[in-house]
Amino acid sequence: MTVPTMDRAIIALLPMLALLGVSLPALAGGADHLAKAREAETGMGGPRDYAKAYRLYCLASLEGESDAYYYLGWLTLHGRGVEADRAVAVGWFERGAKAGDTTSRNILARLRQVEPKPDSRCPTRPLGRHPDPELVARYVRLLAPEYDLDPRLVLAVIRAESNFNPRARSPKGAIGLMQLMPQTAKRFGVGDIHDPLQNLLGGMAYLKWLTTHFGGDLQLVLAGYNAGENAVAQYNGVPPYRETRGYVRRIVREYNRNDT
Repeated sequence: MTVPTMDRAIIALLPMLALLGVSLPALAGGADHLAKAREAETGMGGPRDYAKAYRLYCLASLEGESDAYYYLGWLTLHGRGVEADRAVAVGWFERGAKAGDTTSRNILARLRQVEPKPDSRCPTRPLGRHPDPELVARYVRLLAPEYDLDPRLVLAVIRAESNFNPRARSPKGAIGLMQLMPQTAKRFGVGDIHDPLQNLLGGMAYLKWLTTHFGGDLQLVLAGYNAGENAVAQYNGVPPYRETRGYVRRIVREYNRNDT
């Protein structure tokens, strides 16, 4: 069996991230995401979490799980976990109906006067090798919560690191959207540092690790991302490097400005 490129990218990250305690929403095994989304939606085994259900259904839809289309439509129609939007819901029900779902088809019959529109919150195509900033942002908003990261923070780091250029390369050898150094990429199980999805996941895994390591201190997390956690430990705080201090100030300022 040939494993899709996106799935191979994620599978390569699983062993190291498991050791680090990072919960990676692997884009392989859509049926598993579908089942977990149902658990989150219905509250089986814990409290209901509609927002998490939406994210997991979205991941399942990216993997080709057509049952996810109906559930995304239902959540969006009723405003569960996301803002209610009949037009977006109809868009999902149309996809479900085309995939053969009878319930989606019946709902569409009752909403036939509503013009469908795409869901801007859920990516509908793979990230690919040359993603535009909007698609990158959609993936970040979808995946960052699975690392307990604020998507706004991840987006601020990407903007500071590469300005959303997946082919960016620094004079020091940092590569990609999140400007991973090769040794950092290897540490977090990134098989292809040039692949935007792997680069993104590796960077978020590192941010997650730094957040845990520094007890959530944002300035130390950012300083560690820029200069390395050893430099932060050496100076017992943000290192006195002009680049690092400017980097921390810039991202904190942007992050606070977008704190809405």
